[in-house]
Amino acid sequence: MEVNYSELLKEAVEVPGKVLEAYSAFHNYSLGNQFWALMQCYCRNIKPGPLATFRKWTEKGRFVRKGEKALRLIMPRMIKKTVNKRTTTGEEEKEVNVTIFVEKSLWFTLSQTEGAEFEMPTIPEWNRERALAKLEVNETTFTSLNGNAQGFAYQNNVAINPLAALPLKTLFHELGHVLLGHTKLDNETAKETKEAEAEAVALLCLAALNQPGIEYCRGYIQNWLGQGQEFNPKSALKVFSAADRILAAGKPECEKAVAA
Repeated sequence: MEVNYSELLKEAVEVPGKVLEAYSAFHNYSLGNQFWALMQCYCRNIKPGPLATFRKWTEKGRFVRKGEKALRLIMPRMIKKTVNKRTTTGEEEKEVNVTIFVEKSLWFTLSQTEGAEFEMPTIPEWNRERALAKLEVNETTFTSLNGNAQGFAYQNNVAINPLAALPLKTLFHELGHVLLGHTKLDNETAKETKEAEAEAVALLCLAALNQPGIEYCRGYIQNWLGQGQEFNPKSALKVFSAADRILAAGKPECEKAVAA
């Protein structure tokens, strides 16, 4: 099995309930890892549930059953890389730190362990004001004269129409534009891609929090992508990352999620 973010996002968009199931089971991990863990559980007939390493389960008084194989997650690793840097006198080599992502097989679900009673963790409540503050995004007054506009975003600002049919969906969509870099003046991403990516961010956030509007997201995404078209891997990874930041920022304590 290899991580294919295009396929993960396609599954998230097209299959109802998958994102909520992944978020409910693995909410203290990044969205990409949540879905990756869920897919592995399905393939290996493992009941999804809280994840921890062998050592962490031992600390909690539980032990991984003999013969159980660990799940793989994506983690960041910092490496040093030598690059050529142009200077006024020519080119010189410079060592820089670069983040790469690697798979590690370290995690086991609750159902793969036995031992002391385990209290299931509660899903933290998402808070709008907390998220905006941590993301350093300002919510400004909606001033558009277009009555059909649900909201808009510019630079690090979002504005939501007070009469928006689905205000939370619109907020997630506009936050998606900001976090994906669409509102930067030098961003040259095609409008079709911008709209599809921002709406995919909204869908992931709504689905994770079990909020209404997901069915409208699916139609909107397909309309902008084009019939039969899919997100490319780079675009899909950006969508997962942006949605993950929004969800993490709204938690009572913004835990550092396992990457990707």
